[in-house]
Amino acid sequence: MSASKKFKLVIAYDGTAYAGWQMQKIGTGVQEKVEVALARLFPGAPRLHGSSRTDTGVHALGMVAHFEVLPAEFKMTVRKLALAINAWLPEDIRVLSASRAPEKFHARFDANGKQYRYFVWNHTAMNPLLRHRAWQVTRPLNLKAMRAAARRLVGRHDFKSFAANRNYEMESTRRRLTRCDIKKSGPQLTFIIEGDGFLYKMCRGIVGTLVQIGQGKFPPAEIKRMLAKKDRRVSGMTAPAHGLVLWKVFYSSPKRRNTEKEPKGQKTLRLHASAV
Repeated sequence: MSASKKFKLVIAYDGTAYAGWQMQKIGTGVQEKVEVALARLFPGAPRLHGSSRTDTGVHALGMVAHFEVLPAEFKMTVRKLALAINAWLPEDIRVLSASRAPEKFHARFDANGKQYRYFVWNHTAMNPLLRHRAWQVTRPLNLKAMRAAARRLVGRHDFKSFAANRNYEMESTRRRLTRCDIKKSGPQLTFIIEGDGFLYKMCRGIVGTLVQIGQGKFPPAEIKRMLAKKDRRVSGMTAPAHGLVLWKVFYSSPKRRNTEKEPKGQKTLRLHASAV
């Protein structure tokens, strides 16, 4: 039995100023900022383990992470933990919740799915309040064609054609999408992409391709050929990082995901579209 106490954090951040989640040799990662805050509270300087990696400029509303601390160092109530960490964090990073976690809990390896959301502002004039949160696409988009293409991505496929190349060979590029929806509210489009795992820049490759389908550059049926080719060159562009948000990490049964209510507190944090 472990002598340490383990805690689970749900973290939100604006990724504009950061080189992604993970600690970096060049640039600052969000993980580093949270670990510095933890070191202010606990002499042992706990190491933080995140559920995901996000790229430079990508945001998060539901990043999950865990850390461990010796009981002798933990001298506050769990209720005050989030408040105490936030006191040492910059304003663009916040711990939304903190709770005790089981001894064997691991934020990354216990996760069985994630939901990303991507925001597009489809209007000739950009909403200035969303300039760091949404990708402006000025040309009209065929929503019906985009939705038809999105449906073809649901299921287990090899998504190599939609992911950027890493400097190492992946063991497998097959992933399962359980949801790929596009919601419209005025000029704002919200792409909701949910699955058991994601390749490097895969969500952005999917969104960029769907937008180009909406512009008429590819027919919806082309998705089948793109998947079969397993070649990044045959699909569409990679959407910019600033429109992407890691919305939620799942630890529950996959069968319940599509029927789950939105997490408490996130309704007030979602991006709202308004007419320009």
